[in-house]
Amino acid sequence: MDLKSHIRGVPDYPKPGILFYDISPLLAHADAWAVAMGRMARLIQETGVDFIVGIESRGFLMAAPLALKLGLGFAMVRKKGKLPGDVVRHSYDLEYGSDTVEIQADLVKPGQRVVVVDDLLATGGTMTAAIKLLRDVGADVRAAAFLIELDFLEGRKKLDVPVLSLLNYDK
Repeated sequence: MDLKSHIRGVPDYPKPGILFYDISPLLAHADAWAVAMGRMARLIQETGVDFIVGIESRGFLMAAPLALKLGLGFAMVRKKGKLPGDVVRHSYDLEYGSDTVEIQADLVKPGQRVVVVDDLLATGGTMTAAIKLLRDVGADVRAAAFLIELDFLEGRKKLDVPVLSLLNYDK
């Protein structure tokens, strides 16, 4: 199945000059969605992982069904102030300003083999921060997995873990 035929390019969103890769049509097509999750699960399974972490918010749409399909636990990396209880946080710089990501302190165990999942790899800033956060809690981050990778932005160069991408775009 050609999964790219289920990804919609939306020009000038969220601002002029940006081509947004909309995964909504893929999510709306049950067969395409199942094929995408099956293919991603096979990529992830080869890492020897025992836990899946998803990045807010579209990463949750990938990570939760992958964890279920692989019979693994799942945790969320969210923006500051969105998770209850004790959290561990990591602040990082953006092109203009900064941001903070958090994870609940007791969910990922030291030494646990983790794959971090998001819908799309662009510049790699958020994934880099999530990996740092997970290492702060003792995780063994095995890979970063994405439905889509925008090769031309070279985000994988910022990551020091293997990058698993299902669909690649060069513009």
